[in-house]
Amino acid sequence: MSRARRGPRKVRGRYLVAVAASATLTVSAVFWMVDRPPSEAEVLVSKFVDALDNRDVATAAAMTTYPNAATAALNQMFDGLSAGGTSTGDFDLTQYMDLSDESGFFTLASAWNFGEGKDWKYSAQGSTKKLSVGWRIAWDPATLVPDLASGGSVRYTRTDAAPPLIFDAANNVLMSERTINAITLDPAQMSDPAASTAQLADVIDVVAPLITSESMLAELNSSGGAPITAVTLRDDDFAVLEDDLRAVPGVVVSPQPKLIVDDRRITSPVLDSLRSAWQAGRDATAGWAVDTYTVDGTGERRVGFQGPGGPDLHATLDPRVQLAAENAVVMAGSSASIVALSTTTGAILAAAQNSYANEQGDVVFGGSYPAGTASELVRAVQSDRGDASAEDAAAGLGLGISYSMPGLDAYTGTPADSRSAIDGIRTVSTSSGDEATVTPFGLAQMAAAISRGSAPIPTIVAGQTAVANRESVAIGSDAANRLRGMLADSSRSSGLDTFDGVQGFAGESADDRFVLATSGDVAFAVYIEDADGGDQAVRMTSRLLQEMANPVE
Repeated sequence: MSRARRGPRKVRGRYLVAVAASATLTVSAVFWMVDRPPSEAEVLVSKFVDALDNRDVATAAAMTTYPNAATAALNQMFDGLSAGGTSTGDFDLTQYMDLSDESGFFTLASAWNFGEGKDWKYSAQGSTKKLSVGWRIAWDPATLVPDLASGGSVRYTRTDAAPPLIFDAANNVLMSERTINAITLDPAQMSDPAASTAQLADVIDVVAPLITSESMLAELNSSGGAPITAVTLRDDDFAVLEDDLRAVPGVVVSPQPKLIVDDRRITSPVLDSLRSAWQAGRDATAGWAVDTYTVDGTGERRVGFQGPGGPDLHATLDPRVQLAAENAVVMAGSSASIVALSTTTGAILAAAQNSYANEQGDVVFGGSYPAGTASELVRAVQSDRGDASAEDAAAGLGLGISYSMPGLDAYTGTPADSRSAIDGIRTVSTSSGDEATVTPFGLAQMAAAISRGSAPIPTIVAGQTAVANRESVAIGSDAANRLRGMLADSSRSSGLDTFDGVQGFAGESADDRFVLATSGDVAFAVYIEDADGGDQAVRMTSRLLQEMANPVE
């Protein structure tokens, strides 16, 4: 790392002493002393400082009396103070004095920056010696950091207060940071991989029946000899299985903190987004410190700031609606997803996918499907607006608008003839050409817009409203009434009207089936790829509504 000098170095100490000791020197003699060229030893120290500035460990270490020890200490310092690659270190020679013809003394000023407001400045001292091979810096780790002992270390570290919690819409704890035990298989520590994987599969079958000996062997064979993580276990599960786990040859247990869901039944693509929002809060309030350690591991804090505790988050996920969606979405033998939101506030209440959809990624918010008969709803708005484009008409229903939330980018789809380049790289894209596309989330937005007259702004964390890439205008009362009539007709013909207060539109796109509907303040969408029967989406919707009527146990 190169650096620009911040100004002239201080006058060398040896010359200050010379001037002060001889009051009878003439003015010309004083200037002769001050302008005298630096000694060979001082030139050496200047080059040492330049090497530190450039993080040239080999060059700096070679100038010391103990290059091997200096190399190890310098590498450790630069690595330990790297701060994830974001640190800078600046070194200045502030004083040099020749003590004799064979020794000298110098002072270094060091300034480290680990990010905005994270500065560590200090001064350290060192000495020079004249050896048979020439001048060298007398090696001492304290030349780098004051009081750093031989064999010791210095490290930058992040400091965090107690981790915040994430609450759900019912004000129960949804997610909290807990210790998770990573169960790793190390090929170097097992003589018979087949036997070890079979034994481990048998031990974890009670908590992870889908992890088999065959699946672990396949992963080991493709790992190139590297360890693999077979399973992660909560502390309570690990406590029951610990003895059996440790008895498996090749098993390595690594405890680590992780933000997990308190209710094991809840699985949703929204959870990863909540983790991102939670981590962003942690990062914003994190503190920092620099610690030094002796050989025996005794630590001393040199500088730092303990950050405040991050605020608890209140997620919009409603456990009653979420569990209902999870229980309904498993009905399909192909990719299926359900998303629900509050018509009034736009709060995302549930997002669920079955295992087939999970294999494709985040289908709820990123699955791009041909709109099929959902385009009829857009055309109904367009006909009411005269010369309005399909894009403007769709925007009134929330379609074609992308929303950015902390931890989540949610897409709704695109109207005909306005597909963007990014639409072709969604999680799933079964559309082609210039046809209109929708996501399951986009269908739910359309249901909400029909109910309230305009598309709501979604949220997954209370107080953190999404940013839309374009404005959604109201669809107009005439268009809204026409659309509600279309939903009422579809509800009667599909049988959805057997549920009080439900207004829904049962649609299709080739072999896919979907429903967008409202029930009270809840707007939701059900989407099934390659559906088994024309009414499968309606049957899944019925199951969803039945489950929503049941209290959470």
